[in-house]
Amino acid sequence: MSTSAHYDFDTVIDRRGTWCVQWDGVADRFGVDGLLPFTISDMDFATAPEVLTALRARLDHGVLGYTTWQQDDFRSAVAHWYATRYSTEVDTGRLVYGPSVLSQLSQLLQMWTAEGDGVVVHTPTYDGFRKAVTGLGRELRGVPLGDTEALERELARADAKVFVLCSPHNPTGRVWTEDELREMGALARRHGVAVISDEIHADFVHDGYRHVPWTRIGGEGRWAVITSGSKAFNFPALTGSYGFIGDPADRAEFLRRMETAEGLASPAVLSLTAHIAAYREGAAWLDAARSYVAGNLALIAERLNGAFPELAWEPPQAGYLAWIDLRPLGVGVGAGAGADGVAGGDGVDDEALQRVLIEREKVAIMPGAVYGAPGFLRLNAGCPRSKVVAGVEALVRGVGAVR
Repeated sequence: MSTSAHYDFDTVIDRRGTWCVQWDGVADRFGVDGLLPFTISDMDFATAPEVLTALRARLDHGVLGYTTWQQDDFRSAVAHWYATRYSTEVDTGRLVYGPSVLSQLSQLLQMWTAEGDGVVVHTPTYDGFRKAVTGLGRELRGVPLGDTEALERELARADAKVFVLCSPHNPTGRVWTEDELREMGALARRHGVAVISDEIHADFVHDGYRHVPWTRIGGEGRWAVITSGSKAFNFPALTGSYGFIGDPADRAEFLRRMETAEGLASPAVLSLTAHIAAYREGAAWLDAARSYVAGNLALIAERLNGAFPELAWEPPQAGYLAWIDLRPLGVGVGAGAGADGVAGGDGVDDEALQRVLIEREKVAIMPGAVYGAPGFLRLNAGCPRSKVVAGVEALVRGVGAVR
């Protein structure tokens, strides 16, 4: 199914008062309550009906005791998803499980690096990566997106131990081609650097693009995939993630750490239930959600480019996060920066735009500086169209006020 006609994404669901980070926690980041938020990357849609039906059935059973992910229902659902979604046969003997993608990342970094070691990432960089890497005392080393020469220079450094790949990339929404992935894999193997591929946005790749799982790229090198169905199907509150680890000894060590050192032998049963239902029965809903979000992103493009033709903004190749470069308008301290958006420059300070958006327009939109890219914004379009309209109109007014 490639249409949202059979599902309702237009009805606004009030999330206030549900302990929701995006709505109830907006003051924690922006200092003001009551803003219309376009921030943390979850969606304002209810998850797939098929997932909700499975969750209700599991709750109706009534017994919520200790459980295991190492069973065929879960393994076969993952294998089915990769076969039908990505035409990829996966070895479920390489499967691992954890409470979150970032938790898995932390464990792998502790396995494969020591304090002071270099961890290479693309810039702009998902802030969760930065917190995980620096919080463990490792050195975060950014490489501009698409700069292969810079990537090899960083991977070649003697103390570079891990390359954290975001595939598709957050915050830009870029989908890597198979050739690009194979080139990155070859560079990592050449320099003895492990690859951790975060593929949590993979299920939301838009028409015309194709996600290639790292399980097809990793080969004999040291690698891991970390992912979850929670992003695409919008159930992150259930916790739960999974992945694949290439080397059997590394996999065994990861499981030992999770089950003993972290005390996480029993996963959240509702997360397992949701994953199985999503992967077995949720494809039609996901395709409908992607189609609807693509319409939201097209609306943003039309309105932004209509107001500011010099932006020539194009929707992302994956995901529901609109990564918007405002530097052509002279907005942001990065107005004279390069393609990675990290260097400084002239123009209106990002903080001035944020003040207008918060104080006058009453909206919360993530500033690019959070990801190391001043002069950019990240606007979450995973919501009913009426909210998107309100957000983009507020953005157009706000930008107009500070130019």
